[in-house]
Amino acid sequence: MSVVELVLEGKKSILLHTCFRSVFLLPAKEDMKNLDTCLYSKLFVKNLQPSEGIDVIVTAIEGMRNCSNYSTVVAAHMLNMFVVPRIMRCLYRNLSYVRELSARVTLNNILCQLCCSNPDEVTVSLLYCSPLCNSIATTMWKVLLDKPAVAKDMLQELLSLLEQWPLRKQPTSERDNSCILPLAATRALHMIIQEPDDPQVLKAFFPQLFLALLFQIVFTAGFTCQEANVFLRECLWDGSHAPSHVRCAMEAMKGLFHCAGYRHVALAVERNGGWELFLRAETSQKGVSMLARAMRRAPRHLCHWIFHQLARLLSREDQFRQRPAMAFFVELLDGLDLAEMDDAALPLLWRYTQTEGLELRRLVFRGLLSLLKRLEMARKMQSLLPDMVEWLQDARRDVRAGSLLLLRNILSYLDQKGSNPIALQVVERLLPRFDDNFHGVLLFADVSGFTALTEKFSQSVSLERGADELTQTLNDYMGDIVEELLGFGGDILKFAGDAVLVLWRVRETQLRDTISLVLQCCRQIQEKYSVRDTDVGLKLRLKIGISAGHMSLLTVGDRKEQHFLILGKAVGEVWQAQNLASASDVILSASYWELCNQSQVKSKRVKGQGAVKVTGVQRMSVSEREDLFSKFTRAQLNCRSPEMPGVLRPAVTLAPHRAQGKVLRKYIPASVLRKIDDRQPLACLSELRPVTCLFVKLQFAAKVNLTQICKAIQDSSVLISEILRPHKGEINKISMFDKGCTLLCVFGLPGGKLPCESVCALESAIKISTACSRRLGKIEAVSVGVTSGTAFCGVVGHRVRHEYTVMGQKVNLAARLMEHYPGLVSCDAATYAASRLPQSYFKELPKAQMKGVGDPGTVYQYLGMSQKLIFGMDLTEERSEYGPLLGREKEIALFESALKAYRTCHESSILAFEGVLGSGKSHLLTELASLGQAAGHRVVAVELTELNLKQVYSALRMVLAMALGLQACQSCSARQLVLQTKLQGLMAESSYCLLNDVFLVKFPLSTAVSQMSGTQRQMELELVLKKVLQKTVEEDGVVFVIDNAHCIDSPSWSLMRSVLRDVSIFVVMSFTASHCRRQRLCQAAVDILKLQKTSCVRLGELKPSAVVQKACQALGVVSLPQDLETLLTQRSYGIPYYCEELLRYLLGHDMLLFHPLGKDEKREDKWESLFTSVTEASTIAAARSSSAGKDRRVCTMRPDVTLQNTVLPPALKGIALAQLDSMKPSEQMVLKCAAILGPLFSTELLFHILPGWSRAKLNKALNALVRCNILKWLNAAKGAEESSVPTEGSGTSLEEESDAQKSSVEESKQRARLESGVLAFCAPLLQEAAYELWPKGQRVALHHKCAAFLERHAHKCQCCGGGDFVAFHRLALGSTQEAESGEEHGSDCYWRSWEASLATSEEMKSDELPASTDASSGVPKEKSCLEEIFRAAKRFLAKTEWMPKVPSKTHWTQGVECSCSCKAIVDLVLVPLAQHYMAVGNDARAFYYLLEGAAAYLHVSDNYLAFRNLQKAEVLRTLVAKKGNALACFEEATLLSLKGEVCYHMGQTELAKTTIRKALSLLKRKFPTTSTGAALQLVLEKSEHASRKKNRDCSVPQEAGRQRLPWLFRQSHCLSLLRQLFSLESAAGSRRLSRLAALMKVNTAEESEDASHVLLSYLEYALCCQNLGCREEWLQYGRAAVQLSAEVQLFGGGVLNTASFAQALSHLTLSLGNLPLSVDVGYRAERLCMELQKPDLGCVVLRTLFTALFLQMRYPECEAVLRRLEEQVSGADEIVGQACFFCCCLDLLLDAGWQYKSFEECRRFVEQNEANCLLQAQSSILLGLYSSLALWFARLGQWDNFQKPFEKAKRLLKSTGACLVASQACSRLLECHSLVLKKDMEHGSWRARESCRRALRLAEEVFSRCSTSPVFYPRVYHLKAYIFLMLGNEEQSLLCLNQGLQACEDHGNLLEKTWLEMSTECWFTGKGRLGDLWLKTAPHFPHLNQAKPEVCSSRYLLKLPALQREDSSPGIKF
Repeated sequence: MSVVELVLEGKKSILLHTCFRSVFLLPAKEDMKNLDTCLYSKLFVKNLQPSEGIDVIVTAIEGMRNCSNYSTVVAAHMLNMFVVPRIMRCLYRNLSYVRELSARVTLNNILCQLCCSNPDEVTVSLLYCSPLCNSIATTMWKVLLDKPAVAKDMLQELLSLLEQWPLRKQPTSERDNSCILPLAATRALHMIIQEPDDPQVLKAFFPQLFLALLFQIVFTAGFTCQEANVFLRECLWDGSHAPSHVRCAMEAMKGLFHCAGYRHVALAVERNGGWELFLRAETSQKGVSMLARAMRRAPRHLCHWIFHQLARLLSREDQFRQRPAMAFFVELLDGLDLAEMDDAALPLLWRYTQTEGLELRRLVFRGLLSLLKRLEMARKMQSLLPDMVEWLQDARRDVRAGSLLLLRNILSYLDQKGSNPIALQVVERLLPRFDDNFHGVLLFADVSGFTALTEKFSQSVSLERGADELTQTLNDYMGDIVEELLGFGGDILKFAGDAVLVLWRVRETQLRDTISLVLQCCRQIQEKYSVRDTDVGLKLRLKIGISAGHMSLLTVGDRKEQHFLILGKAVGEVWQAQNLASASDVILSASYWELCNQSQVKSKRVKGQGAVKVTGVQRMSVSEREDLFSKFTRAQLNCRSPEMPGVLRPAVTLAPHRAQGKVLRKYIPASVLRKIDDRQPLACLSELRPVTCLFVKLQFAAKVNLTQICKAIQDSSVLISEILRPHKGEINKISMFDKGCTLLCVFGLPGGKLPCESVCALESAIKISTACSRRLGKIEAVSVGVTSGTAFCGVVGHRVRHEYTVMGQKVNLAARLMEHYPGLVSCDAATYAASRLPQSYFKELPKAQMKGVGDPGTVYQYLGMSQKLIFGMDLTEERSEYGPLLGREKEIALFESALKAYRTCHESSILAFEGVLGSGKSHLLTELASLGQAAGHRVVAVELTELNLKQVYSALRMVLAMALGLQACQSCSARQLVLQTKLQGLMAESSYCLLNDVFLVKFPLSTAVSQMSGTQRQMELELVLKKVLQKTVEEDGVVFVIDNAHCIDSPSWSLMRSVLRDVSIFVVMSFTASHCRRQRLCQAAVDILKLQKTSCVRLGELKPSAVVQKACQALGVVSLPQDLETLLTQRSYGIPYYCEELLRYLLGHDMLLFHPLGKDEKREDKWESLFTSVTEASTIAAARSSSAGKDRRVCTMRPDVTLQNTVLPPALKGIALAQLDSMKPSEQMVLKCAAILGPLFSTELLFHILPGWSRAKLNKALNALVRCNILKWLNAAKGAEESSVPTEGSGTSLEEESDAQKSSVEESKQRARLESGVLAFCAPLLQEAAYELWPKGQRVALHHKCAAFLERHAHKCQCCGGGDFVAFHRLALGSTQEAESGEEHGSDCYWRSWEASLATSEEMKSDELPASTDASSGVPKEKSCLEEIFRAAKRFLAKTEWMPKVPSKTHWTQGVECSCSCKAIVDLVLVPLAQHYMAVGNDARAFYYLLEGAAAYLHVSDNYLAFRNLQKAEVLRTLVAKKGNALACFEEATLLSLKGEVCYHMGQTELAKTTIRKALSLLKRKFPTTSTGAALQLVLEKSEHASRKKNRDCSVPQEAGRQRLPWLFRQSHCLSLLRQLFSLESAAGSRRLSRLAALMKVNTAEESEDASHVLLSYLEYALCCQNLGCREEWLQYGRAAVQLSAEVQLFGGGVLNTASFAQALSHLTLSLGNLPLSVDVGYRAERLCMELQKPDLGCVVLRTLFTALFLQMRYPECEAVLRRLEEQVSGADEIVGQACFFCCCLDLLLDAGWQYKSFEECRRFVEQNEANCLLQAQSSILLGLYSSLALWFARLGQWDNFQKPFEKAKRLLKSTGACLVASQACSRLLECHSLVLKKDMEHGSWRARESCRRALRLAEEVFSRCSTSPVFYPRVYHLKAYIFLMLGNEEQSLLCLNQGLQACEDHGNLLEKTWLEMSTECWFTGKGRLGDLWLKTAPHFPHLNQAKPEVCSSRYLLKLPALQREDSSPGIKF
């Protein structure tokens, strides 16, 4: 063994394990007994793994069967060192086999030692081993209890287990068996008590054991066999004969009495039959009371101890034990004289007086009455009298009765002792206040025609008309009627939709006079309000029924909510009377007719009825009526309200009457209380929201008395409330009418919306029907009608009598369903669709004619879970027949790859797809199932619902049933037969019974299975299921598809976890996203999802293109209108279900039209098609090209439909409201108000419209909403970074600030952002849903308030000069329009542009206009012009150097990151203003702001949003025309001009020209359409221009001129657009028209006398002259512009004008060749554009700046400029900017020797976008691209690729002008011709002469074009020199080279200079090393940071042609 010790210390694990196992198998010899076993045991344990140690110990114990092979000492030491439960199970299994006495003794000692050290583990382990306590367990218990010390610990542990009861009805998981411990402990205790070894131990524990067994008896009394089977499924032999737990517990208690010496107590209980009472749950309470009375015979100290324990238990308010404990407690209190316990009992009982249980309250009051036996307690209870008085007002009758009895007994008992006898009289006077029986007159008034009106309003799909307008119509009518009723003393009891129930409560002696008063009231009402006309052409009429007599008031409900109703014969009669009445009738019931003064009434008997119809009532005089009214008033029990004399029941406010307030709160719905507590105004309680209504009718038996009815209504109301509350449903109204007792239940009220509302409502309906039918004996039938839809949820009635109710067409429909389908749970089609439950849950019902319902649609009966669903249900979604699933290509690819791996390698795979509700999970799984079938697999697909969660093994049963084919079996025997067939040979028949619980079959229980323990059965079942799955997978290659896998029950998950680990299987599952699920996944599900073989995929939103394609598939069309595309992409948010619901809603309301797609149908170049989607175009093209295209359709909108005003479908609105209702009331209020403002809003405006809120409250709510990702700050992070950057020269850095300073800065930023920040909705669907909640009246008022606030900010930002976006727009509308706005718009901000004009008018008058172009007028010298221009540029740089910093934020747009805040203004001000005015119906103002918004979007370069605004304006114009109104002429012209501008930007030039010409005509400034007209107009304009130079108006612009400004500015804008449009065309006529438009603009600008306007018109005319090649006029007007800029206030028009001038100046100086000056001005212009965030202007500036830098070879700066240019043009719609960017990239490749983008990228861009209409309109840019591509191929000698771009460039040459870009492009094309000439000369081609002529001709043309772009003269000289040299004219070539070099020196053109020097050296010295480097590097040029200096200096060498002839002269002889 010493060797063994060394081995152990060496830790040789393998040898160690072998030796250790051998030690236990050694024979018992003497030399082995002397070993230090403890030492070796410790060494063994130290070096063994836990699993190895357990195996060794098990081996040792098994070896004890043979006494010759064991070592008990070693075994004992080792057993103490391992897990007790495993050891206990091993002992339990092997104890019966150990026959040797010494071995038994050893095991007994081991057991006792274990118990001494771990009594709790041993006890629990033994109970787990044998819950039924069989013989082996009994033996082990006896061994443990033989020793007193051990027995005490064991009993203590058993007691603690008993006290754990009650546990869950079901275990939390399959392996959680802790729920059997209390039951097993009871059986063990029963065994111990039957054969006690030491009765004294039991006697010591008697009190504790007694109480534990008492509660055990009560809890197990209600056990069914099924519940027992659930608890003890591991130990039962036969599930159908579960042992009786309650009998076992009773026997244990009897034995306990005997052991403790209290046998007489047990016998007393048995004599009275008490033990039998415990066997049933309904009588167990009586058994407890009888046992308590018998315990009074026990010793006093024992009763005292039990009393103390019960009091301690009741103080903890244990809801499971409190009822039996209270019963025992009260019996002891009543029967024993325990005076010392009274002080403790009184507060305990008092606390239980307000408990919910009726029986428990009865026991409490009984206990309190028992305490009153002693005078001292009666005196102590006097202090509780105020609470008793409060109870007298409680709604529960038993509480009122109990408190009244207590009060009477206290006072009467004190009276016997000398108290004041007057107190008794107080109680006697209080009794009548609580008398629920009285006499009175009932009037029921019903509005006839309201149902038809509801149907009319329900057909509306617009926000303009809906349930709120319907309710307002009814409230106006009912308010007038209620006013009369209140004036005659009536009290409004209830509003029932379109009816009202009124009560005159009087004494019986006053009935006759009151009846006369009511008749006078009816006469007056019918005279005034018999008929009421409505806005929709329908009439409302009133019909009245009256009855009188005895009636009762019933209050029903529980502690949380209560309702009252009136019962009695009079109630039924008043309903019948009203039902007999026609419109405008008054019907009196028979009892009423008998009681009234018949002489005053003219009547007519109703045929077949006892009622009479009133045809006339004798009119009373005023004095008679007042006398009658005074008599009635004096007879009232209640006082009159001082506020309103006619109201007899005073209103009670909550604040002054706190006690009454607590009572009244129970009558108010919880959803309303939350808003009242949040101090929201009453008007804010009303909403339009989708709800689900349940109308429940309880039909009572024929022979039932009033008491039974009251009890049935009370019980049913409590029962229904308990069913509704878990799903946030509420009872809104309880009534007794002809329907019997009806209850209106509502799901989805404010604060209670759930995503699965329809499912909850249907399940609640079936539960209500089942529970009321079974539990309430006096109810014959229960009928439930369920509907879903939008309803008005709010306050209805009169200003002093109103209630919160639900009204609408869907509420009426629910009532009709309840009536016409008795005894059923019926629902409408909307509920059926919204539930998304399988069709098997429903049964279609026959249609029935319903009163007031035109077409109810399909009606269904809800059946609930059926047998088909129990045994499997396939996927309900069907695969689309139009094409594959869209937008899920990645998910399908993942499935296919995983399926391929499974098929080839048998690799298990689990695909779990998770997505939000409606993300297309079911459609995806249907598609995957189809793909699996197509691949040859058998697919087992099931769809689960939330109902499957409640059934054990439900999911597993469905999956296996589908796999085995059990879903078709209708009976148990059929399922058994299929199972026997499928499982034959797979498992033994004796194991079939294991499947009984899984497949609900009844295979006989075999002996082998009956002998298994629970664990063994579980393991065997798992093995069986594994075999079944494995066989199914191997034979059929099954793919399992499980939809809604989050609905799998926990036991199924547990079994699946075990099966999936071992069986190779392929499973596809779908889950709803975690935040959308109501329950979390169990641990087994989480474990499966964490497996390595599991792939979890989150389904994202679909792209807009996929949404449009999906819509086309769903509708079966190839084209959608643009409005519909926009609606679907914006409102669906990429979620397929949302798209489906939108389409379903539009189709259901007939808003879509369809027509066939014509074969030759062509899409016209119309305004509506500007933004046609690529999807539509491609789909139409495919449809036309296919043979099936002739059958395809095109979708259009119905002409009268406006999609922007369409409400959300109820399903989508419900999803959004479920999120909204999960928030606090204050947060809901914030979101509702924010929804009025729009998707973007300012906190300043939000605070302005919130009713009476503080800043702190608003900030708290906003922070909470931002944290929950409901709202988001716009650009908050970036804005914070900008504001935290220190200014230059500050001397301190941000890091040097202290923490306190940083904290204060952050707090100030947060405070500023909260006060004037900008927020946006994260989910726009939530904004739309919250907006639709507002009733129309409140919505309009808020819109007015918002518009009044926003109009102060409706102008350009300061950077852009202020004023309107349509220049001087307000002036064009006149003073009337200004007055409508309600704001003072003549503020400083608006009139800034006008003031700037005034400030510069005097300076303009002194300016000299540019000299005439005529030679006779004396043209200034060109040099002086250039000098003047360059001086102006330097002056501009000096001015802008000291220009104040542009403000980064304005007060209004704080939080927006750019200095130019126009984008924020249009989003936050102009667009909302248009919406606000459209909402309030002010069409003129709405049109005005739609135009302003469109102009603003064009101002910020957003063409699409401008297009959308103009579309809305056109729709509004059409609506205005339909109303017979007309818009102002200026507004029409502005609309056309803005449309033309959008068309120009989108490349639709012809449409743009036509539209702008129309606009000019409306503006009274016609533009000629013919060449003759153009020539005449040009002459007139020149003449006008010349005359204006001579006759300048010297006066300042006055009011008349002010009114002309908007017209002149709009004319100028249109002319500028026409100039740009005509400049894009190559025809000579178009160029003349371009010049005409520019000249007309100059004249218009001069007429306006606005300095900035004139300056920009001069610059534009100069640019036009440059494009036309008119050098003199170009210089002349350029000089005039710069002169004007020096003399006027340049910055008066804002930074935008300054930036525009800087850009023009930079372009001018570049064209003239002053490169350094152009760079400086360009950088200044770029800074201004960056501040303004103007991408269009910035793109032009950067392109100009790049060219100037490029020509100066400032490459690092070129790269930086290109980077900024790339960022600006990154958007998909910036195609022109991207073309400029790639032109610059090609310039680098061709002339710089390094690359920013590769040539292939540039070429790919050109090929992909050359057909773009926007790019085609820019012929100069396109010429540059084609010529650069051609030049690249020509230099590399790739002549095949060269030809195509070369030909395109040649065709474009004629259509380009002489602008800067065109001049550069022409120089590229000239180089191409030169290289073509070189190639032809080298090959001796006959085309050489022609190439030469073309090159020379093009050289002259390009040289001429460069007259307005002299900066490119050096390039032209260079190429001309090359051509002359190839022609052999060296002298001319050298001359051109010298001229080029001189021009480079003048301009600073380093790029061309280096190239010219290289060519000179190469041509005339023969050196060309650097030139060769370009060809060697091409085409793979390096980037700038990787390029070597010599590479950047390399140029393409223009080599001379290698002539193939003897003559070396390269010249060509002509």
